[in-house]
Amino acid sequence: MRRLFLAALPAMFLAALPAPAHAEDPTFTLVIRNHLFEPARLEVPANAKFRLVVKNMDPTAEEFESKELKREKVIAGGTEAVILLGPLKPGTYRFVGEYHEATAKGVLVAK
Repeated sequence: MRRLFLAALPAMFLAALPAPAHAEDPTFTLVIRNHLFEPARLEVPANAKFRLVVKNMDPTAEEFESKELKREKVIAGGTEAVILLGPLKPGTYRFVGEYHEATAKGVLVAK
């Protein structure tokens, strides 16, 4: 009986661990192409956590930066990154591609 209990301990501990919150969160995608964000305006849910996948289709690196969202992430050319965000209050949150700020601009609109 004691052996069965000891053998079951690892499974009991694993079952007690919470699942990662971001696994169930909705996912939204931004694409960087020709130093522009597509779409430049992205609606996301207010008051909820979500994942933002940023795909850099350009051959050069770009940095997703938003002072309002308090996020910075360098994304190498031809790669993608996941940025966990939220919950956000309803509103508009600006972001830029720091390496090409003149063209790489956008907003997240939390509704």
